[in-house]
Amino acid sequence: MDLGLKGQRVLVTGGTKSIGRAIVECFLAEGTAVGFCARDTALVKEREAAWKAKGGDVAGTALDVTDAAALKAWMEGYAAKGGVDHVVANVSALGTDDTAEGWRRAIEIDLVSTVNTLHIARALLEKNASGGTITVIGTVSLVEVAGPTQPYRSVKAALVPLVKSLAIDLAAKGIRVNMVSPGTILEDGNTWGQQRDANTERYQRMLARNPMGRMGRPDEIADAVVYLASRRASFVSGANFIADGALTARVQY
Repeated sequence: MDLGLKGQRVLVTGGTKSIGRAIVECFLAEGTAVGFCARDTALVKEREAAWKAKGGDVAGTALDVTDAAALKAWMEGYAAKGGVDHVVANVSALGTDDTAEGWRRAIEIDLVSTVNTLHIARALLEKNASGGTITVIGTVSLVEVAGPTQPYRSVKAALVPLVKSLAIDLAAKGIRVNMVSPGTILEDGNTWGQQRDANTERYQRMLARNPMGRMGRPDEIADAVVYLASRRASFVSGANFIADGALTARVQY
């Protein structure tokens, strides 16, 4: 299926690991140019070199998305070299503790930096005559509670009405805004990978909950993100697209 993305330009925050890395790879496979950022300078350079060696039109930048000025300079700087068609806000603080500091960190990274990213993305895409897309990475934790209390699900949930509101505001300008909410994602070295290797009770419990009998892969989430950015999803906007292997029992109206 031709997704019609070849030659377009994409920005991805948090593009070096797991779902973010898979998103960059999936866009590159569709023939787009990708600018990505992450905090780890060495890993940014490593990923950029590997993707360029495979022929990818890719540019990595090391920055902390909570630095609003640096975030703005990166996004606007990339756009100045040829515009931007799609923006993916992927950065997350993940499992911070249920403490005052944990809440502050989650709010700063998952909420404030994402809001800043979306504001900048809106301004950039409004200059694009053909519109574009914004995709926010959410979580199934915002629709169904499982596991210990933590800031992650509540802070992510705060982004859902923002996605819907922006989708309505920007529809007439040809800009679509969606959220993709992954379920449990497993790969070597990530949280679930570590728990699998340790054979924890929590891993076994969460694995047993999934009707597919397995956890998801980062590329399965990336495929959903890239599809929603494509012309094949041209009438989809304001959606919270849950990709969880039927893990959540909630009926979405």
